[in-house]
Amino acid sequence: MRIFADRLADQLSKQLHPIYLLFGNEPLLLQESRQAIQQSAKQQGFDEKHRFAIDNSFDWNLVYDCCQALSLFSSRQLIELELPEAGANAAIAKELLNVAEMLHPDILLVVVGTKLTKAQESAKWFKTLSSQGCWVNCLSPDLQRLPQFVQARCRALGLKPDAEAVQMLAQWHEGNLFALSQSLEKLVLLYPDGQLTLVRLEESLSRHNHFTAFHWIDALLAGKGNRAQRIIRQLEAEGVEIVILVRTLQKELMQLWQMQRQASSSSIAQVFDSYRIWQNKRPLYAAALQRLDCARLQTLMQLLAQAEILSKTQYEQSSWPLLHQLSVELCLPQVKL
Repeated sequence: MRIFADRLADQLSKQLHPIYLLFGNEPLLLQESRQAIQQSAKQQGFDEKHRFAIDNSFDWNLVYDCCQALSLFSSRQLIELELPEAGANAAIAKELLNVAEMLHPDILLVVVGTKLTKAQESAKWFKTLSSQGCWVNCLSPDLQRLPQFVQARCRALGLKPDAEAVQMLAQWHEGNLFALSQSLEKLVLLYPDGQLTLVRLEESLSRHNHFTAFHWIDALLAGKGNRAQRIIRQLEAEGVEIVILVRTLQKELMQLWQMQRQASSSSIAQVFDSYRIWQNKRPLYAAALQRLDCARLQTLMQLLAQAEILSKTQYEQSSWPLLHQLSVELCLPQVKL
């Protein structure tokens, strides 16, 4: 069974599974999911909790001892296993399968980890555990899902934002859900009637969005010029190293150029498969390839090279204007002659 984190409370009210798999890149959702499971488990008699951080030197006998505690006087136990950031290697995968065989009704297993790759989702250990329990998706909601996420959080707190307020909250807190949670709690105190408008938001909150180089790249690929400019302005204001942005964009432009050449003799699906482009990223790359031919990509790479040289040799002259220019030119539609 697979659900999104915002559906976990409803699921827990109906049934407590023997295994929960919490995977994603959003710390707030991972934390809240953990707390919700712990609270529900405690209500059902799981009074003892053990948390283990797994690494290559971890002693799995500690987990086995918990699973084998079958005395009449033993408490029901919740066992949390935090996987390393790199995920489960072969040795850890083997131990997880062993643990799965040792589970019984007095044990509730929670496995926590970062965003899964397709290979990890297909691994035997993951399929085995997920078939016995519930996989909770704790990924950060993307820009399309974020307004819906904001609306649901507001509803749970008794807040009634209008459509513009929802969009503003989503835009101001993108990539920083902890700040969103804090902002909504503040708004509950400030406005007991729960009514949220743009005026009230602007009077009460400051921006808390957190962008990365990858948000910028996605906006550039999609051709969203205004969004790309907003992101790069904030990155510049935060003092992000320009070399990081240059290197990230160089990699993308070179890959687009290679993909464009290959597309002349292969289908776009074959090109995406050969470069292992994730399904959710394919629309972004398709938009970029329709907009940017090889000649234009070469021109953009030359402009990017100028920005890199400037950032490394001319310390009195900023190379940020060139990146702003690149953001504009990358998003311009293709000119048809």
